Amino acid sequence: MSNSKYLKTIIIDRVNGDEITEVEDVTIEEARLNVYLNGEKIISMMCIPKDQKAHAIGFLMSENVITQISDVEFIEVSEDGLRVDIKAAVDTDSLQNLYKEKTLVSGCGGGITGNVAGSLEIPFNQTSFVISPETISDEVKKFYADSELYTLTGCVHKATLFLEDTSVVTAEDIGRHNAIDKVVGKCKIDGLDTTKSVLFVSGRLSSEMVVKAVMHRIPIVVSRTAPTYLGVQTANKHGITLIGFARGRKMNIYTHSGRVHG
Repeated sequence: MSNSKYLKTIIIDRVNGDEITEVEDVTIEEARLNVYLNGEKIISMMCIPKDQKAHAIGFLMSENVITQISDVEFIEVSEDGLRVDIKAAVDTDSLQNLYKEKTLVSGCGGGITGNVAGSLEIPFNQTSFVISPETISDEVKKFYADSELYTLTGCVHKATLFLEDTSVVTAEDIGRHNAIDKVVGKCKIDGLDTTKSVLFVSGRLSSEMVVKAVMHRIPIVVSRTAPTYLGVQTANKHGITLIGFARGRKMNIYTHSGRVHG
């Protein structure tokens, strides 16, 4: 489906020095997506109304409400695109604690990710998956060159998963977290393995972004921009290779650099 569906035309005043000109411009549509699980509304998310099934699945699996894609019996998007209905087996503790404050507690051999009332144990990521610096640089170049909605509006974030077979899966949204949920959801729905992949994202690498990689066993996360201090700590404790400032042939590897060689 063409991305033009998600663009809205507006009239703006463009200032260039002392000159002000009225011109036509485009911006992105923003809508409220309502997610229903087993007949009950569980969350509303502001997003681009695109890839709604993947968005809902990716979010619920990021939160461990749905633990595996085979637990999903039914998923449907409403005709107006603003509601997703899912029927699935759920982790009741994770569902009850969905809106509570999240915390991270980790040891050198394993980690705990989840919330205070119902923590979830996530093993330390010890995958042997590796990638070369040249491949990272090449994929970063493609990442920013091939983004239609960003090129047209400058108003979206993007997430791409580079898989072991060198294929890529991509998603865009107004929110960084939404973009990750969408791209992961696409992979889960299609039965693709994210445990040997690289997640390329736009925007800073905050702890919340890194936690999504932890939850989906994604071993390497790359951005052109910077990580936060807690993002670095989270990646280090959970065995995630965190790469920032990936520009041209340069990059900073903040944690677990052994996966980048060749």
